[in-house]
Amino acid sequence: MNEQFLQYTDKDLAEFKEIIDAKIKQAQRDLSLLESAYKNDSDNSTNDTAPTFKSFDEGSKTMSKEANVQLAIRQEKFLRDLNNALLRIENKTYGVCRVTGKLINKERLKLVPHATLSIEAKNRKSHT
Repeated sequence: MNEQFLQYTDKDLAEFKEIIDAKIKQAQRDLSLLESAYKNDSDNSTNDTAPTFKSFDEGSKTMSKEANVQLAIRQEKFLRDLNNALLRIENKTYGVCRVTGKLINKERLKLVPHATLSIEAKNRKSHT
């Protein structure tokens, strides 16, 4: 496909939509697991009453909860990005680099379906 052509075909967009829908379902499952993990971390279990073990265990639970919260925040952003990609599909602007205006490589979109920059633009941005 010509790099200068400014939009993907309806067939291509339908294929990308399938990929994004599958990624959204997986991301929602992952987010649910993360949320239930950090919500369950607040359970106060008394498996061991030895003070040193208990304080170490509390510290690791706090770190684990914070890590899960951070992962959940990242997952929510990923879901937002995927949903925005679906909007671009509906608007037929999906796959167009927001810097160069050229089509983003199909293989890149299959790997990173929420991408809004071509590799060319991404490389340009990182060198400035």
